[in-house]
Amino acid sequence: MTSPKAGSPIATSSLIDDRRTTLRAQRASSKAASGGRGRNGAGDVVQARPKLVLASGSPRRLHLLDQVGISPDALRPASVDETPGNNEAPRGLVVRLAQAKAEVARDQIANDEALADAHILAADTIVSVGRRVLIKPESVDEAVTSLQLLSGRSHRVLTAVHLLTPADKVRRRVIETKVRFKRLSIEEIDSYIASREWRDKAGGYAIQGLAAAFVRKITGSYTNVVGLPVSEVVQMLVGEGFPVFYNWLKLGEETET
Repeated sequence: MTSPKAGSPIATSSLIDDRRTTLRAQRASSKAASGGRGRNGAGDVVQARPKLVLASGSPRRLHLLDQVGISPDALRPASVDETPGNNEAPRGLVVRLAQAKAEVARDQIANDEALADAHILAADTIVSVGRRVLIKPESVDEAVTSLQLLSGRSHRVLTAVHLLTPADKVRRRVIETKVRFKRLSIEEIDSYIASREWRDKAGGYAIQGLAAAFVRKITGSYTNVVGLPVSEVVQMLVGEGFPVFYNWLKLGEETET
């Protein structure tokens, strides 16, 4: 007997049924029935502390969240194919990738006793010149090509933020920052390549590092270029009831003691 193919009506229906029976779905249903509060093992209604899972292992994103008093309860880096589709626009690509990362992380924790009802935060950042997407360079030649293309011109940094609430409600934003580089000399490019800072960086540079010396002008969110638009992320989390500001109060109490 052959098994149903992925994408067929039977396979799709089975996937939806599986998600409806996960611990995550059960807790969301229980919380809705109890007016926004969950239940413990004895069936008593309780108000649990909201949890957050970051669908990334990026030290830069962790540092930016820490700056605003947000400490994820867990990291679930999601490996997805980041290859742009044929004629895929930069904005469409970054939205698709952030959504894919969030959904992979959600499926990873769907039956995790400690994390099943967590908020899930995912983001993807790309650099584009016009419709051309500059992927993370994997070789020196690719890094050199990226820097030569960015030299003396403006480019866009796009970050899509995808937030899944415990009930799998979706909140999404795309933040765009325009950055202009000065004209780079051969010596500057060669020296930057030798620093190895370009590795694993969208566009082949890190604005928070040595490449700050290349920037003539920036319009928009600086933290977006680093890897996460912090102001917008805080707004999204607060809008879904995540206690960002409560954490700030706790920091003040710890300082006083």
